[in-house]
Formats: sequence, structure tokens, C-alpha cells
Amino acid sequence: MATRCEICGKGTTTGHKVSKSGRRTKRKWFPNVQPVKIKIRGQVRRAYVCTRCIRTGKVEKAV
Repeated sequence: MATRCEICGKGTTTGHKVSKSGRRTKRKWFPNVQPVKIKIRGQVRRAYVCTRCIRTGKVEKAV
């Protein structure tokens, strides 16, 4: 599954998981990306779009 939004470009971010003792281990945060049928320039196609773009209306869903 894709881990990048095709509309806004949001992708994975990296950082540290910090335990109570302060030890750090690397980890990743993934965006909530969903496969959606969308209209782009009059054509219908499936794209991976983050839920923020779906919710704010940046994407016109195809029915």
C-alpha cells in the first residue's frame, strides 16, 4: 500500500520512541492513506489520498 498522499504529498515521518527510562529507538509514523476513486481533469481513477484531504474537500470523489 502507498504511504504517500497523491494530493498534498504527506508521507512518512521518522523520530524516536522514548521509553520511561529515556532510551530512544527509531520508529516511523505513517499517514492515514486510503484508496479512493477520484475525478481528476474529468477522468476517474483510483488514488491513495490522506483522510485530511478527503475530509477538507480537496478531492472530488467519483460516484
